[in-house]
Order: sequence, then C-alpha cells, then structure tokens
Amino acid sequence: MALADRLSPLNARRLANFKANRRGAWSLVIFLVIFGVSLFSELIANDRPILIVYKGEVLSPLLKDYPEEKFGGFLPQTQYRDPVIQEEIEANGFMIWPPIRYAYNTPNNEIPDPAPAKPSWMYSKEKRCERYAKGVDDPNCTLGNWNWLGTDDQARDVAARILYGFRISVLFGLVLAIASSVVGVAAGAVQGYFGGRVDLAFQRFMEIWGSLPSLYLLLIISSMFVPTFWVLLGILLLFSWTSLVGVVRAEFLRARNFEYVRAARALGVGNARIMWRHLLPNAMVATLTFMPFILNGSITTLTSLDFLGFGLPPGSPSLGELLAQGKNNLQAPWLGLTGFVMISLMLSLLIFVGEAVRDAFDPRKTFG
Repeated sequence: MALADRLSPLNARRLANFKANRRGAWSLVIFLVIFGVSLFSELIANDRPILIVYKGEVLSPLLKDYPEEKFGGFLPQTQYRDPVIQEEIEANGFMIWPPIRYAYNTPNNEIPDPAPAKPSWMYSKEKRCERYAKGVDDPNCTLGNWNWLGTDDQARDVAARILYGFRISVLFGLVLAIASSVVGVAAGAVQGYFGGRVDLAFQRFMEIWGSLPSLYLLLIISSMFVPTFWVLLGILLLFSWTSLVGVVRAEFLRARNFEYVRAARALGVGNARIMWRHLLPNAMVATLTFMPFILNGSITTLTSLDFLGFGLPPGSPSLGELLAQGKNNLQAPWLGLTGFVMISLMLSLLIFVGEAVRDAFDPRKTFG
C-alpha cells in the first residue's frame, strides 16, 4: 500500500503540497543522501583497513583494536599505515582499505610541501610521490592516500574532516533542535493553556531572559567549562528553547476555549490529557513548520562558536574550525573555499526544505 493511501486526507494533501515544491523536495533528498553517506564516515575515510585477512584469520580493525605484536611489532596499538606492518600483512594475507585512508585526525607525513598542502591532483606524479620511500614505485603512493581537497595546517586530510564535520554538525543541530523544541513547546503550552498569572509570570521571565546578551554569556560559559559535545549542547539549550514559545503560546491561548476543550473539561478530563491529546496536535503544525529553520540556526550557532574557538574540543572535525583555518592561511584558499561551499550547501538545502514544509502546512493551500 502506498504511503499516500495510508495517510488521512488532510495529511495526504500536505504531502502533495510538499512534493509540489520540487526545489524543496529535491533538497530533502540531496540532504538525506549526504547525511546518510556521512553516517558511514568510518567506512569511507579511515586510517584503518575495513577488513584484514591475516594467516587465515579474519580481522576487523574498525571494531577492535589489535596490538601490533599480532603482526610482529611491539606497539600496544597497530599503526596500519606503517609500511613494515603493511608488508607483513600483505605477505600473509590482504587488506581492504576505505576509499580515503585518513581519519579526521590522521596527519599525512608524506605531503610534498609544508602544511597546509594543496590538493594532490594539483601535483605531478613525481612531486606527489617524492616523500615516499620508493618514489613513484611506492605501493602507498596510490589514490587512497591522495588528499583530494588538500590538507589543513596540521597536515590532516580536508576531505575526511569535511565528511566527519558534516556528520557532527547535523547530529548536533538535530539534537539541539529537538531538545529546544520540546522545552519550548512545553513552556508555551503551559503558558498559553493556563493563562492569567501563569502567563503573566512567564511573559515577564521571557522578557528578562530574552534581554540577556546570549552571545557574550555563551562565550563566557564556554570558556569556563571543557567544551565537550554534551556540555556545549546544554549551554546552547539555555537560550535556544525560546524560539517556539510565542507560537505555541498563541495557539494554546486561541484553542483553550474551543467547544471541544470545554466539553472535555465538563467530562472530567484532566488538564494534562487535554493539552496532550486535543491542543498539542494543532500546535505541532507550527512546530514542524519551524523545525528546518531551527535546525539551520542550531548548525549556524555551532559553526560560529567553532570559528571563534569556543566550540567543540580542539582537534574535533568542525566546519567552523576549517573556516578559521582558512582565515589564518590565506595562502591556502582550498581551506576556506571548501568550508564555505559545504556550509552554504547544507544551510541552503535546509532553507529550501523549510520553505517546502511551510507550503505543505499552509492552510490556504491545504484547504484551498
């Protein structure tokens, strides 16, 4: 059975309106494809082989750390990019590498120029392979070890950092957007449903909270705590939840005196059940309409903090940190251009999706 056949007539019309906005529909497809690919970053860009067959034993370095003594070495953790280890494994089996043989934090010690080095395809073969032991005949001077988008100022592969950075940006934005929406919807629902003194007290609190210089407070708090993923998420949540309060409050204020709500109260239905079952579905229309734009804002905030140096911990794959490197290394334009193109693409796709969602829930088009 098709999806449209299982939806209510109202939701079927909304889905049709969304598909009618071809730019938004295709933007959603492209965004989901890129995000889906980034979820498998470890299989695409990694300094460990995906699979090793060694002396008849099947090994998975992505799932388990193997000591180097297993391959005749002495280090507690195997360095699979070491030519000696590679020769030992190839002599007794084989390895399957990901397309890009660098993780987001793997330095390339064979770049022909000082870091940041330009993309590998811009060098001649002789220049590209001059730092390898056997030159152009070295088995490691291969496509898998190319830096397709160059390296950053610490000789780390830009393509790998873009892939991992896109994933962490979207995941951070999604978690922050969902968490802030839950808090904002709950606050707006309580404020709008009960009204009176509750509404008045919330309004005064919102005025005080909204007048705080949030950017300066974010910078101060970020400088006081170690900026891990979850700490940074909690700090940003302090100020991001207010975006939906006004919309949800207005919807609850409008609907709390409708006949079906009064009938539910007369039947003895509790306030929590009325808010959840009867009023919240109406408010969710506005919430879903704003979600792509909230996600966009969450990603932009993280990128801005990373650019200023108050975001994720140093070394984390970050699009904002890549932009900062581009600003500090104007002689390496591939850094700033790569970060700018990726961020622009991501935010543009989300804006187009948001416009399509807005059209889908527009009552003039739904009921027209």
